[in-house]
Amino acid sequence: MENVLTDSQSKIFQKQGYIRFDLQSELADSGLLNHFDPLKQVFTDLPADPYARDTQRYRRYSRAVIIPWTHELHWLPNYHPRNGEPVCEYYQGAYNAEYQEEYRAFAPVPEAIKSNPLLQEMILYNFKLTFWDERILTMPIHVGVHFVKMSVDDPDSESVASPNHVHQDGEPFTFCHLIERSNVIGGINTIATPECAGKNREEIDPNLIHEEFELTSPLESYGICDRMVSHYVSGVRLGTDRDVAERSAILIDYVPTVISIT
Repeated sequence: MENVLTDSQSKIFQKQGYIRFDLQSELADSGLLNHFDPLKQVFTDLPADPYARDTQRYRRYSRAVIIPWTHELHWLPNYHPRNGEPVCEYYQGAYNAEYQEEYRAFAPVPEAIKSNPLLQEMILYNFKLTFWDERILTMPIHVGVHFVKMSVDDPDSESVASPNHVHQDGEPFTFCHLIERSNVIGGINTIATPECAGKNREEIDPNLIHEEFELTSPLESYGICDRMVSHYVSGVRLGTDRDVAERSAILIDYVPTVISIT
């Protein structure tokens, strides 16, 4: 039944360029939700984003590959700079205006978490929804796994994403899975047409917006096909219930591997 459901979702995804789904409901009978708490625990001590310490954004990042013809998942090794802690590098070329043609190095996802059955299923479930030219699937698919938290404890501050405007990522497919949303004002997702990329949300013609929504429940999710849409998440501000606002999510992107001889 799960394969039928995934196939139906993939057809919707191909038609509109984005898809929303509730992974918690779809995995409810699998036993995999028993592995949610260790994932959530990772966010309690995420290191600050070293490239934007004043944004109140925290993150870890690791890379993997999927072998399409067997659906095997293999994690790639970390980079160990001389006399430094292990890191994992992330590169978006010209797609992120804030870090154009710049390699960024983040603390990796803990090794014990890489074997978490729920995280592995999230990665493979998303992949089943993606759609590719058949020749692409004769090579491994690169997977980027981001643990990102936006956290605010000052009523005059705001935690923002990068880049902080409507954009495209460069990776053909990206998925977002909410882990926790607590005492948050903001964090509104916008899905718009591709020509909106590079603009601020308030500059966009409302007719070019496909949908706006908030992720509110654990494992509430969405995916985008980068060439078909642009997207944005608004900044997070402190609500009125407690002293801290937090929005935590796992972002997973998928990129084909290619042979390049220079």
